[in-house]
Parts: sequence; C-alpha cells; structure tokens
Amino acid sequence: MVTVATHSGPFHADDVMAVALLQRFHAPELTVVRTRDLDRIAACTIAVDVGGVFDPSAWRFDHHQVQYTGPLSSAGMVVRHLQEIGRISPSLEAFLRASAVDYIDDVDVGRFAPQVGIPCFARIVEAMNATATTEAAFDVAFGRAVAVASAWLDGMVAEHDRIEAAAGVVRAAMARAAESGSNLIEFEQYINWKPAYFAADGENHPTEYVLFPGTDGSWRVVAIPPTESAFGQKRPLPAAWAGLTDAALEAVTGVPESKFCHKNRFIAVFGSRTAALTALAAAGLRSGL
Repeated sequence: MVTVATHSGPFHADDVMAVALLQRFHAPELTVVRTRDLDRIAACTIAVDVGGVFDPSAWRFDHHQVQYTGPLSSAGMVVRHLQEIGRISPSLEAFLRASAVDYIDDVDVGRFAPQVGIPCFARIVEAMNATATTEAAFDVAFGRAVAVASAWLDGMVAEHDRIEAAAGVVRAAMARAAESGSNLIEFEQYINWKPAYFAADGENHPTEYVLFPGTDGSWRVVAIPPTESAFGQKRPLPAAWAGLTDAALEAVTGVPESKFCHKNRFIAVFGSRTAALTALAAAGLRSGL
C-alpha cells in the first residue's frame, strides 16, 4: 500500500495537485495521511508539502525548509519526478506545466498573486477550505479538492493526447496547402488543430482558413487567428456575412445552404462542403483553386 503524507488543516493548490498527480500517474489506490507529526510522516511511502525534506529518491517533496532554494512547490516537484522516472512523457510534463503546474508553483511560492474575481484553481481550492472548521472537516474537503484536480488532470491528459495525435495530420495538411498555393486547410473530421498549427510556424504560413465537417452534418469554415491566443483573424470572413443566418446569409453569399456566420467573422457554417467552398470562392477568399 502506498501512503502519501501531506499536512493537516487548511490546504492549498500545490498539495492538492501533487496528490492528484501521484494518484493519476503512480499509485491509483494510494492512501492519504494528513498530519504534521514527523513520526507519522516518516512512516509514509511518500511525503508532499510537509516533512522538511526534498529528496526525490526517497519520494520526499517539501519546499518550505531553508535548505531548499529552488523555484518549485510540491506540485512542480512531483510532476518533474514523475517525468524523470518515466511515469509521464517529457511532452506531457511540459503540457501539464504550461496548463496548470507552473501557475500553481508561482502562486504557492509567492511569485504571482491570484486576482480577485478571476476564477483559477488556487482560488477554487481556497474556497473549498471555507467549508471546514475542524481537522476532520478539512480532511473531507481535501478529498473533494483532490477529486476536482483529478478530473481536471484527466481532461488535460486527453487534450494533450489529441494534440499529439493531430500534429502529424496538421503538418501534412499545411504542407499540401503550401505546395498547391491554397490558403485553405481541410480536415476530414474535427481535430484539435490549433496547437500543432502554430507549433509548426503557423503564424507565417500562407493559410487563412480551416474547413472541417461538424457532428451534425454541416461544414464549418474557421478563420485562422494570427497567433494561437489571439482573438482576431489573419483574414476575417466578409463583413457582409457578419451575424447573418439562413435566408439572409444565402442572399448575401448567393449560395444555398449558407447557415450562419458569427458576428465577429471567425466562423461560418454551411450545409455542405460544396456550399462552403463555393461561398469562399464567390467572396474571393479562396486561393489555389
């Protein structure tokens, strides 16, 4: 049986995430021991955020002692060790760090303060503490917080896996578009294309639109943003399409099966692939025909 010691009483995002990481990638049936008693901590298989020792070889991950001068909280310590021993891949470690763990480290060691009114994991965990007034109640609340972190981890792992799976497809589509002089990338089904696209220098790629089928039989045209996190578009859809639906959009595009265009001109929906391509060509938005 794997036992994980962490401190009793109020808890924080780093110890919650550290336990969730260990449960997800190392020992699914682990038992949590919440204590500050050094003898009980020493008897546990793993210790996170308590015990005054940082020694990954002994599965000790505390950062509060004077002897530790690094930048990590217990969450960062654990995710790095899991990668070093092969429990997670380097790419997944990097993704988890960028998505969650680096922020948790920054908040816990005081490099960043969460802003009031902006939801984040650190503030969610802080609020979950508010339900407890006794040691036993804090233990129960901690378990609930770990369950939330575990569900979040499941989602991040799935997102990472989709991105990894999509990378080859996206790069091949980008190469085909560049070779043919097309400004349009087409996928046979929706994939999480944006991370792979921008990782392959999408900012400087000549493509401007992505075309793919929806789950309802429709076809979607998405205008590619200039950077992965931008809200704008390299080349927006026509201003005349903005906010129109059905017959009103058909009248402007001149194409039957024109269904919808967002008022911000980053996505349009058509009833068929032919309708989408025809509308783009009619508006002078498609190159490489």
